[in-house]
Amino acid sequence: MTLADAKKKIVADLTPCSLSPQLDADCILQWIFDCDRTRLLLRRNDMLSDVQEKAVSEALEKRKTGFPIAYITGKKEFFGLDFYVTPAVLIPKPDTEILVEKAIEAILEKQAARPGQVLTICDMCTGSGCVGLSILHSLEEINSSRNIPRENLPHLTCADISREALSIAETNASRLLPARLDRIRFVQSNLFEQIPHTFDIIVTNPPYVPHTEALSLLQDGRSEPLLALDGDVTDSGDWSGSEDGLSLIRRLVPQAVSKLAPRGILLMETGEYNAEETAGLFSQAGLHRVRIERDLSGQMRDVIGEK
Repeated sequence: MTLADAKKKIVADLTPCSLSPQLDADCILQWIFDCDRTRLLLRRNDMLSDVQEKAVSEALEKRKTGFPIAYITGKKEFFGLDFYVTPAVLIPKPDTEILVEKAIEAILEKQAARPGQVLTICDMCTGSGCVGLSILHSLEEINSSRNIPRENLPHLTCADISREALSIAETNASRLLPARLDRIRFVQSNLFEQIPHTFDIIVTNPPYVPHTEALSLLQDGRSEPLLALDGDVTDSGDWSGSEDGLSLIRRLVPQAVSKLAPRGILLMETGEYNAEETAGLFSQAGLHRVRIERDLSGQMRDVIGEK
């Protein structure tokens, strides 16, 4: 079987069950051949080995069940970087890039106001580390272009309740920021329980989907962790009985505010489910200049407030 034939087969088999069979085929074949799309086109007449044909078949069967391409290939592009992912963490979503952009803006404003200050950042509910590591990676590039000393790069704490998620975040840090691991630490913690420090910036993409909606989302075979989606949970991870996706956020907001340094900033993704309610919680907790940012599709996405 040639690569071109393999692509035709994948597209034909996935057309009834995928909204993007062409893209799925390209992603699977790029992963198997370890090349980009251009190289894939140049190699369309290459013959697949038995091992490669088996890999195509196995990937195809998984994808037919709804299993995401990112989990099949073990990687997902986010903010221009390739992140390692498994079903232990959420797959990074494009809408979350807005959270990264707003955090970088806030950090650059603080750096401009107090040159030479080494800021502290916490990425709470870090998952794959995509938010915090993207921020740090971008800041390193920006600092370099502005001739800012590398020792002024912020310190980053990545925190998550899941030890397996933290392990994946650590792997991504080693891959993407190998020379900056001295600026990053990883803490297993139920929200801020195990974190005694304060931060200039707290950024978080916590579970915020209403309970029933979260269960419904997972019925399509996507296999993402319910723990990272369901916002209606108690401290112990049980269903709280509510259906607004805010149970965890109601605990998280006051904890985060207590861990903000003076004039610190909290940035949180909540989405269209409950952004307005979350903004109210920010104000109730004493934050000022509370605002909601919308994503590229116009949906309410992030809530930002200052101490």
